[in-house]
Amino acid sequence: MTTPTAAPDSYDQSYYQRTGENRYKPTVQAQGAWHPDEQHFSPLGGLIVHAIDRYRADRGRVGGGTAGQAGDGLALARISFDILGLIALEEFEVTVETVRPGRTIELVEATVVIGERAVVRARAWFLAELDTTAVAGTHDPRLPGPEEFEPWEMSGLWGGGYISSIDVRHRATAPGRATAWIASRAELVAGETSSPHASFVALVDTANGIAARQDPTEWMFPNTDLTIHFHRRPEGRWTGLDTGVSFGPAGHGVTSTVLHDERGPVGRAEQILTVRPQSVS
Repeated sequence: MTTPTAAPDSYDQSYYQRTGENRYKPTVQAQGAWHPDEQHFSPLGGLIVHAIDRYRADRGRVGGGTAGQAGDGLALARISFDILGLIALEEFEVTVETVRPGRTIELVEATVVIGERAVVRARAWFLAELDTTAVAGTHDPRLPGPEEFEPWEMSGLWGGGYISSIDVRHRATAPGRATAWIASRAELVAGETSSPHASFVALVDTANGIAARQDPTEWMFPNTDLTIHFHRRPEGRWTGLDTGVSFGPAGHGVTSTVLHDERGPVGRAEQILTVRPQSVS
């Protein structure tokens, strides 16, 4: 495995281009940080949510809806991604199916296939939305707004086209502990409107890079999964990350993040890591 590479000098204005009903081609902006010939998972996670949104809207369960909205009163409450191997910077297909239909609870599964190999499997729970304003609350403290953070050139630590496509405001308090606000300068899919959930999720996997516990030129710590829970819908351009990274003594780690928009906490994300020296393949 190689060390992070330098970002390209220029990039397209979207992460993906649609090439068919369920097929997409990544641009250089989707390029990963560990390998120049792989995709960064962050925009791909958003693309998977985008594909699920379109599938549910196209199904027309209750007369359809606007982009990314099925019109059935259900909202994304949890999505889990299993990353099955290196995700090549190549054209791919996303298939979506309903695993557990329901009027108040629904489970949907998506699979990303490159060539004939599944590289990501995702499962998303959608739950009915009710008015629980009277009992709403969280113990998670609210992050200061992005205007109170200093801009950070993340490309100084990480390479790849995805890193070059984002604006980052950052505070690091210790190795493996940081907070950040992230916004993208690129469309998710060229010429297509993405839902707030898809745009938000497209930035969450960055959490493992904003709170590096060790120098990524000396240690590798890629994640093999990402699980996101939402307790309300995210809003706005910025994704806030309040992140802590733990390494265990036997090559495993966990990246844990409280997720925010500018109104406050919206949920949590967890990533499991495989930790190894760069000299170990």
